[in-house]
Parts: sequence; C-alpha cells; structure tokens
Amino acid sequence: MEFYFEGRKRDNKIVFNNLKNMKTPFNKFLYIGFIIIGLYQTFFTKDCVQAAASMGIGLAFDPFDTEQKWNERPTWQKAVLIVPLAAVAALFGYGVGLNDK
Repeated sequence: MEFYFEGRKRDNKIVFNNLKNMKTPFNKFLYIGFIIIGLYQTFFTKDCVQAAASMGIGLAFDPFDTEQKWNERPTWQKAVLIVPLAAVAALFGYGVGLNDK
C-alpha cells in the first residue's frame, strides 16, 4: 500500500515537501475558532478564566505567515495578534480577581 500526501516516494520513504511550505489556512480556522469560543465563554457562560485559556490557545495558531519576522509584519497583523493578547491578560486578571476572596 502506498500513501502519497503532497509528496513523493524516495527510498521507501515519503517525502513531504509541501508541508514546510504550507501556508496557514488551517491555522486561520483554528485561530478564529478559539477566539469565537473565548468570546462565547466570556459573554454567555461568564467564565472569564476559561475564556482567557481558549483565547490564549488560539494565539498559538498564528493565522499569518509564520516565516515573516515580527518587525516586517504590517501594523494590522500586529494588532490582530496584540488585541486578543491584551484581552487574554485582562480576562485572566478579571477572572482571578473575581475568585479572590
């Protein structure tokens, strides 16, 4: 049985040549999904710590070109990453502050 996934077979090993060059469409879906889950948890379930965790996990999936250096990114891409990071910090602080008795 031979399995090819965007690669070629060489010396009975599959070479995945396109996985390194893969752009990030899958990361975009994961990023947006975790941000939406975090917003849902913030506004509907009122669980700020869980929302901060979900949004923080979403930040691990950079929706932009990961090969591009931070200083070379456009300002709007930096804002798309920094604003949720600030929201994560605020939600975590707010959630911990509410449970601090």
